[in-house]
Amino acid sequence: MKQDLTIALVLVAITPGWAAPLPALQVDPDQVTVSGLSSGGFMAVQLHVAYSATFKKGAGVVAGGPYNCAEGSVLNATGRCIAHSSSIPVNNLVATTKNLANAGRIDPVANLADSKVYLFSGTRDSIVKTAVMDDLETYYRNFLPAGNIAYEKSIAAEHAFVTEDFGNSCSTKGTPYINDCDFDLAGAILRHLYGPLNARNEGELSGTFTEFDQSAFVSGHGLAATGWIFVPQPCAAGAPCRLHVALHGCQQNSTDIGEKFVRRTGYNRWADSNHLIVLYPQTSPAATNSCWDWWGYDSSHYADKMGPQMAAVKAMVDRLASRGPVPTGLAASGATADSMVLGWNAVAGAAGYHVYRGGHRITVNPVSDTRYTDTGLAAKTTYSWTVTALDSAGGESAPSVAASGTTIGGTPTCYTASNYAHVMAGRAYSGWSGSTYAKGSDQSMGFIFFATTTLKQTGPEYYVIGSCPQ
Repeated sequence: MKQDLTIALVLVAITPGWAAPLPALQVDPDQVTVSGLSSGGFMAVQLHVAYSATFKKGAGVVAGGPYNCAEGSVLNATGRCIAHSSSIPVNNLVATTKNLANAGRIDPVANLADSKVYLFSGTRDSIVKTAVMDDLETYYRNFLPAGNIAYEKSIAAEHAFVTEDFGNSCSTKGTPYINDCDFDLAGAILRHLYGPLNARNEGELSGTFTEFDQSAFVSGHGLAATGWIFVPQPCAAGAPCRLHVALHGCQQNSTDIGEKFVRRTGYNRWADSNHLIVLYPQTSPAATNSCWDWWGYDSSHYADKMGPQMAAVKAMVDRLASRGPVPTGLAASGATADSMVLGWNAVAGAAGYHVYRGGHRITVNPVSDTRYTDTGLAAKTTYSWTVTALDSAGGESAPSVAASGTTIGGTPTCYTASNYAHVMAGRAYSGWSGSTYAKGSDQSMGFIFFATTTLKQTGPEYYVIGSCPQ
């Protein structure tokens, strides 16, 4: 119930008709994976093979088939690649894959050698026959070791994404194509691809869902104007994280079934406790049956790097992984009643910096220096700042560790006492010869004994010789 309330609050916070830009985060480029169901399964294979340098960690395929199975023919797609009404020419598809790689239309197949693949086929799947998945296993065995392939085909599931505790009964075929089979498929996929993981979060998720602007990556071509992303809290704060791309099936985008695939397939519970970002790209109602293009309904290049849908998903991954080094050493000093001086260490190659106060950006234009004076502050008030670095393309890093500082009062405070009392109170310090100096300004106050001085505090740990106005 608490999780449902959290989701509701997040949704309320999103202004209708507006979607946030996809953020740049600290994504480990060696920890990117993809999975999908049905048309999303075929698309996952396409992305894994065509962009093997990006998805080299591996892929999960639920009710999909071999790379380029349709060979541009809808008859092949609905025949041999789904119903297995005729044999799939696996050897020819393997040869085509190698030829495309040699021509530079897809990444080198050598990238697949260290990949892991998880395959799932329900024994009652009446849409994509298990024989098709068997051929997919055969296809993959040409490029990666058999030990890197896990294949689950013993569960009596219909054509659906299988969960442990949500959806239709296991043998049901129908919307939302998510079935409760008492099997955590998302967890099985992620554990095989990434190895041992922390236990999934069984409670309220700490991460956030964001509806992002997909139109920044493609216009039309069967893709929706917006997609979804789940970002665990540490990832949002700038920690290095992994990335998984989860692709829905036909008749399963957010127009068809709302956010059920995005929120109820089980990926997010594992992601929240394992520094794993989950990207959920979305097709639009303009796509055939809301399917991903795996037979050429949108482009003859549907399976290679020139395919509009393929390139769009790759661009989303690149955007997420574009965040550069984070500034370090941020400190606040030189407080006055209405200003604070901020300083930080330079980031190699940075084109500039932005300064944030309380999470809100206060620099209109990038700052070229590594010092910035924040003005217009309130007296006797504590503030917190962070700073980000910008690359030459305008990409922004994660925020630095926050630094805080407190402005001084509007009316200076004065202390009149013996130099010895000032030293004992921490307002001054004594030198080796018995001379005394004001803390911060280092002004000479005379001998530590028998002298009385008035010190005016002008900032934290900063005193000058003087007097306060009456």
